[in-house]
Amino acid sequence: MLDVLSDVLSRLAIRGTLYFRTSFTSPWGVEVPPFENVARFHYAARGECLVRVAGAPDVVSLAQGDLVIIPHGAGHSLYCAATEDDAILHLDRVIEESGYDGDGVLVYGGDSSDDRPTQLICGHISFASDARHAIFERLPPYIHIRNYGESSASWMEATLRAIGEEAGQDRMGADLIALKMSEVIFAQALRTFIESQAAERVGLSGFADPHIGRALTAFHKQPAVAWTVESLAREAGLSRTGFAQRFAQKMG
Repeated sequence: MLDVLSDVLSRLAIRGTLYFRTSFTSPWGVEVPPFENVARFHYAARGECLVRVAGAPDVVSLAQGDLVIIPHGAGHSLYCAATEDDAILHLDRVIEESGYDGDGVLVYGGDSSDDRPTQLICGHISFASDARHAIFERLPPYIHIRNYGESSASWMEATLRAIGEEAGQDRMGADLIALKMSEVIFAQALRTFIESQAAERVGLSGFADPHIGRALTAFHKQPAVAWTVESLAREAGLSRTGFAQRFAQKMG
């Protein structure tokens, strides 16, 4: 599966990243506009919030330690439970009202006496304009990973926190480091999702299957080969019938 994920990252050709930290006090709400060839993520370093993604039927409850990735750059809103819909402001207006200039932390919200503001680490990852990949196209409007530090090993949470510390600082090599961190975070999130039950709903669980995964890896490594069910079954170490049945079960 890792070889397949490497192929995904290679095809998407990540071009740039942008990170920033936020500190929101209740009531608050931010509307993030849609972008093409962009993935966004939000990590709840402290506190919690709600996330509503265009094209998704439900609202995400982002708890402390959770990560949400919006792989296709869909428009979305982040807000606290106490916020009315008409109080959710466009990102540009929030930046303007907060006086945020790209350095440090974006501080915004009401005059709440709450001493635990919601602190997010937000990322914007851009891809090549012609980037396409079968796995990427099948991803849902959002990927919600609960207890991200636990599900992906504690060093990933530490990486996100390090990004939060580095965000907005003009240091040597910062752009390159941010780019590589983006690839790691994105690949780790995809792997966690593919290994979860949620992947079955979009026909991606086969990439986590040891047999089907080998066949898919071979296919993605050599797309010009005239693959047949029989040749893919050999790669998977299964009979032709066994492979066909297992592939249909895992990939939909």
